[in-house]
Amino acid sequence: MLKDSELKRINELAALKKERGLTNEEEAEQKVLYKKFLDDFRGRFKQQLDNIEIVDK
Repeated sequence: MLKDSELKRINELAALKKERGLTNEEEAEQKVLYKKFLDDFRGRFKQQLDNIEIVDK
């Protein structure tokens, strides 16, 4: 699960990227955080889909 501090950092890096661009270290950090975010999102979404039960009349 993604921590609040990690989500906050993702937003900080996105703002910095728009404002001035990112250093190589910041770009690498952003890639790692984006991957973690997407993995977490996909896992939660898959879990929701797995819990759906379709009932026909």
